[in-house]
Amino acid sequence: MQCEEIADALAGSADHAELADRRARKHVETCLRCQAEVVQYRKLLKALHALREDMVATPHGLVTDIFVRLEAAGERQAVRSLLAGRKAAYVGGIAVATAAAGAGAAVLLVNRSKRRLRSAA
Repeated sequence: MQCEEIADALAGSADHAELADRRARKHVETCLRCQAEVVQYRKLLKALHALREDMVATPHGLVTDIFVRLEAAGERQAVRSLLAGRKAAYVGGIAVATAAAGAGAAVLLVNRSKRRLRSAA
């Protein structure tokens, strides 16, 4: 049996005393590499169990502060999205106003040139 063949079984059996497969148990008994891996898995499990039991005290007002900041960030994002959504409308309005001003100027020029032609005739 090779180390690669039982690598997954080692991770699963680190919290148990024995491996299910007799050949795998025999291999681990004679293989220093696999024994070291079992020890590492056991250390990892011990550290994870210790973390589960640790309680971390949160500073007073931390949760409230987080919610206030999230709300403010949400409001800023909402304003940005409104402005971004209306950007096309703003640009369209400016284009229409520019076109109207250009058309108005053209009408004035045409009227002026008609007046000049009448007065010259």
